[in-house]
Amino acid sequence: MNSLYITTSIPYVNGSPHLGHALEFVHVDVLARHRRRRGGTVRVQSGTDDHAIKNVSAAASAAVAVTDLVAVNGDRFADLAAALGVHTDEFLRTSSDPRHTPGVTALWDACKAAGDLYQKDYTGLYCAGCEQFYTPDELIDGLCEEHRAPVQEVTETNWFFRLSRYRDQITELITSGQLVVEPKQRRNEVLGFLAGEVHDLSVSRPSARAGGWGIPVPNDPDQVVYVWFDALTNYITGLGYGGDDANYQRWWGSDVERTHVIGKGIARFHAVYWVAFLLSAGLPLPTRVLVHDYLTVNGAKIAKSGAQAADPATVVDTYGADALRWWFLRDPAPVGTTDYTEERLVACYNRDLANSLGNLASRALTLSGRERAWHPAPAPGVGDEIREAAAALPATVDTALARYDFRAACEAIAELAEAGNRFIDTEAPWHLARAADAGDDEAAARFEAVIDSLLDLCRVAADELKPFVPDGSARLADQLAAPVSKPTPAFPRIASAAAAVCRP
Repeated sequence: MNSLYITTSIPYVNGSPHLGHALEFVHVDVLARHRRRRGGTVRVQSGTDDHAIKNVSAAASAAVAVTDLVAVNGDRFADLAAALGVHTDEFLRTSSDPRHTPGVTALWDACKAAGDLYQKDYTGLYCAGCEQFYTPDELIDGLCEEHRAPVQEVTETNWFFRLSRYRDQITELITSGQLVVEPKQRRNEVLGFLAGEVHDLSVSRPSARAGGWGIPVPNDPDQVVYVWFDALTNYITGLGYGGDDANYQRWWGSDVERTHVIGKGIARFHAVYWVAFLLSAGLPLPTRVLVHDYLTVNGAKIAKSGAQAADPATVVDTYGADALRWWFLRDPAPVGTTDYTEERLVACYNRDLANSLGNLASRALTLSGRERAWHPAPAPGVGDEIREAAAALPATVDTALARYDFRAACEAIAELAEAGNRFIDTEAPWHLARAADAGDDEAAARFEAVIDSLLDLCRVAADELKPFVPDGSARLADQLAAPVSKPTPAFPRIASAAAAVCRP
């Protein structure tokens, strides 16, 4: 499948975006850019989850209309994507996009027609942060694992979805590889959930508790559609499901790779609940669910507000999009929480881009632009190992990104630059140039071969970097296309007193 439909999750907009949201934007952008560079066609969708009850609570606390709150905060998410250099083909806001409500209604009706929706009275343990009911055995010391907060006992009459009906089918989809969940640790967690007792899922809330905010349940105006049923449906309503279906038929079909990129806290919603809704409605399924881990900031959990919000827009303003994008991709582990500090970001960028690749390119370009009266043919065989390493880089990047491992992809680029630096130090082309100036034809031929192989390496590295740090790679590519004797650094060093290292 050479076509890719890829989405971010759509966050609640009860506050401003934080670094975790920025990381997800960048992950999606890199995968989209990389696929396009390999000749694929891509559609990227993001947006905002407006119908959460927590948005209603935030608006009440701020004494503003909830429509105004979600609009203003939603703009901040859209602006963040632009600041990071992230392109989206669609940015859907669930409360204002005219396609969304008809699509949610259509999915609800399809699930109901399949016999999978029913009403019942229910008493459960509810986490306001997750907007989800939990069973006692899913709690840790009576607290929601995700938010480490106490839950509330809530009694209400809701609509339920027969999730239990689809447990075995979803298990088979994942174990057979028809639905890929990466990394494997998250796949195993989803399968572990499915191996236990799977309870039917509440998919509505009383309209009174939601303050009337949300999409009404068809033919039951006293209930609104549960925010997760509502929000997950954005992946197809943004394509026109339930209305004009030209894009829906194009991008949610059998010949398209359909990928969701999400945080680990919502893996169950995407790999189980969403898949079950689609199975019930008889609709195509996603093909991949890629799950990233969490960040902390200076050792503390990130929140949308407070000292640990770590405003990503401020980080971009301070250090540039290249530095933040590179840190998101180079440093965080595929599994396990990674701590963000400004010192780590600066050290990571300077080490890999400014000091290694950028410095290598500057050295090679400066030597290439050196005035000389001799221009012999390059010595055969010199630099072949470097050229071979450069030629192998695209396949290595492809393999890493296929398993959703940005760190490995970036490491391969950084290691190629380091190989180039070792080669230039070993060959010492400045000494070869002086010998050539003195009439040493062999040194002159070796100099030409060394510089040509280094410039080839830099061109490959610049090309493979384009999805990761598009601005810096473009600057480097421009320099390599029109060499000058005194190149401006493509990756200017960031001044910092930090002594930290990028990775432990």
